[in-house]
Amino acid sequence: MERAPEVIVTVDVGLFTLVEGALAVGLIRRGAPPYAGVEALPGGYVHPEEDGSTHAAALRVLDAKVGLEPSYLEQLYTFSGLVRDPRGWSISVAYYALVPSEQLAPAVEAGELRLVAVDEAPKLPFDHDEILAIAVHRLRAKSTYSTLPAFLLAPSFTLSELQEVYEQVIGQSLDRTTFRRQMLDLGAIEPTGQRRRTGASRPAELYRLRGPELRPFGLP
Repeated sequence: MERAPEVIVTVDVGLFTLVEGALAVGLIRRGAPPYAGVEALPGGYVHPEEDGSTHAAALRVLDAKVGLEPSYLEQLYTFSGLVRDPRGWSISVAYYALVPSEQLAPAVEAGELRLVAVDEAPKLPFDHDEILAIAVHRLRAKSTYSTLPAFLLAPSFTLSELQEVYEQVIGQSLDRTTFRRQMLDLGAIEPTGQRRRTGASRPAELYRLRGPELRPFGLP
């Protein structure tokens, strides 16, 4: 009887947030070979005995290594081959996740995670450079036609904060009036009934996503 080949199966996650107005990715320092001591994207083996899917594996890895459940997690791409991992022929199902920065503060303060602007990321091991590049492209492209950037915000936000995060992610300015009208007309967000003072002006109305699902639309 032919023996099944041994293949390494892992998940890797591009963990994105905003730091000082710039799109940033979370990196962890590897504790075991290969590449021990080198920063990489959060990742780990799939555990067949406990992971019902690679999505479940990605959630488990993020919980174990960073201590969080992301606001948004989406499968990105499958990377495979003989040379991507020194341990042998491997498959990595890559994901990308969006998290408000305040949720990452405990892991950053504990030294478990370092946040670095995506345009300043160091060279990463395995094929994590390629994974990161594809994840950033997917995130920025999808942000031009969906509610994706809103998952980088706290559960409640002002319209100004929402526009700002869109501009930070896609890298272009948006017309204030058009943006607000489109967001409200689409029904993607709804008022919370609360207000927050953000400066000397009158308190700004707070909004939230109408549901946990991603909603498509088109930015001007």
